[in-house]
Formats: sequence, C-alpha cells, structure tokens
Amino acid sequence: MRQFAVYIGVGVACALIDIGLMQLLSRLGAHYMVATTAGFVAGLAVNFLLHAHVTFRAGYSHRALARYLVLVLANYALTLLVVSLFHAWLDMPLAGKIVSLPFVAINGYLLGKHWVYR
Repeated sequence: MRQFAVYIGVGVACALIDIGLMQLLSRLGAHYMVATTAGFVAGLAVNFLLHAHVTFRAGYSHRALARYLVLVLANYALTLLVVSLFHAWLDMPLAGKIVSLPFVAINGYLLGKHWVYR
C-alpha cells in the first residue's frame, strides 16, 4: 500500500511539473503547443526517473525506458477510448477523462511494478 501511495504522489508531483512548466513557458511567450509539449516531456521524464529510483527502486535501464514508453502509449489509448465513449454516449468527454484516471493509475502501477521496473 505504501508503494502505491508513493506512486500516486510521484504522479501528482509530475503533473505539477508538467502544468507548471507549460504555464511558465506560456507566460514567457512560447507558443502554446511548444509549452504543452515541453511540459509533457518534462513530466514524463521526471515520472520515469522517480518511479525507477524512488517508487520501485529499480534504477535506469534502456529496457525499462522502452517498456515505460509502451505503457504510456497503452494508457494514452485507454484514456482516448474512455473519453471517446463518454463523448459518444453522453456528450461528456471531461467525465470520461475523470473516469479514466483511476484505471490509468492502477494499470500504470501494476504494469510498472511487474513489467517496466522489474
């Protein structure tokens, strides 16, 4: 349970890095797409490294990075699926995003623990 709490804490911290960098770059005059991309990439990089070293205590490897990127793509596809379904059925894409978050978090934790960082 402690490890999952650390996993969620790292995720929240990385979301703040993502959003914070996006906002900082936007206020400095960067194009919104550049700011968004920079925040996203910074958040992902910090997320991978903190999970490798803090959450799962596995360290860095190219193999883990490749698996992490596959996991990110899988969670992205899952998010798009749920958002699309909520949009099609209820015209509520934001509700789909919110509903997808626990599934993405649990999927990310389990695959991270048993596949990415092992």
